[in-house]
Amino acid sequence: MSTPARTVPAARERMIDATITLLRRSGLSGAGINEIVRESGAPKGSVYHFFPDGKQQIVTEALGAYSRRVVAFIDAAMRGRRTPGTKVEALFDAFAKRVEQGGFLHSCPAATVCLDLDAGLEPLRVVVAEALHDYLDVIEKHFPLRDRRRARSFAGLLLTAIEGAYIRSRAERSGKPFREAGAWLAALAGRVSR
Repeated sequence: MSTPARTVPAARERMIDATITLLRRSGLSGAGINEIVRESGAPKGSVYHFFPDGKQQIVTEALGAYSRRVVAFIDAAMRGRRTPGTKVEALFDAFAKRVEQGGFLHSCPAATVCLDLDAGLEPLRVVVAEALHDYLDVIEKHFPLRDRRRARSFAGLLLTAIEGAYIRSRAERSGKPFREAGAWLAALAGRVSR
């Protein structure tokens, strides 16, 4: 008996989504094959069918999928805002709501994976760096300063604050770190854009 064609991609997507959830919750060390199978509900053999290179392949694909979602999330949070300050406030408020809705259990998987990297995982370091680069690109796009280096540097400051706010939000079980950083950085954004 054959499996209907539409359930095969669904099982693969469930495994990617499960991997993202596990990475956001507990990093690379918490996203083992058994945990992915349990979280996704997929048969263990299907992991190796869809991801013949094993854990690194599924983590790489999960980070890529998550990165695309975050780029869209960042873009949507700032789109339609007129001033640099309101863009920053909207961005940090969106992240605060996101962490609150997740019950303070989820972080950025690029950051959680990065904390687990060692010399043998260089390909994953490259994937994490590419994801962070994509986040910087979309943030920078919303701050069209004449000096592109300044715009990139400002985007880097915002991203660094976002990643740090994730840590504090999980520890403090509060969206306040995002909103607090957003308020300060919104004030700075007005001065940077002049």
